[in-house]
Amino acid sequence: MQNTATARPRLAIMAAVVAVLFGGLTLYSGGSVLFIDGPARVAAGNYLPAVLWFNFLAGFAYILAGIGLFLWRGWAVVLAMMIAVATLLVFAGFGLHILSGGDYELRTLKAMALRSSVWIMIAFAVRAAWKKTLS
Repeated sequence: MQNTATARPRLAIMAAVVAVLFGGLTLYSGGSVLFIDGPARVAAGNYLPAVLWFNFLAGFAYILAGIGLFLWRGWAVVLAMMIAVATLLVFAGFGLHILSGGDYELRTLKAMALRSSVWIMIAFAVRAAWKKTLS
């Protein structure tokens, strides 16, 4: 049986770094709007609280996934896939909000597209790499 730490692909390290940095930035930007009554909240404009809270809390999951990916653990691969799916579901809900005439900020739409893309790429890449590690 292989030691998964020694079999950790370089891709896992890159994904881990992206996940942790993305998580830190997410916590900072979301926390600035949620908890500080200042310029960040004003700049946020017509944000949807449910989307903001999801993204803020997801920041913790991003960091956890990043740590797990760095350690090359199977649960982190599953967590990355769960983050991708959850982000897509929230993005779909946000889309429904927009289609029903709700107020929104274009930057939220762009941010959700970026988050979805990043986590779909991470999830598919690490899943494929994990399968390869096991064979």
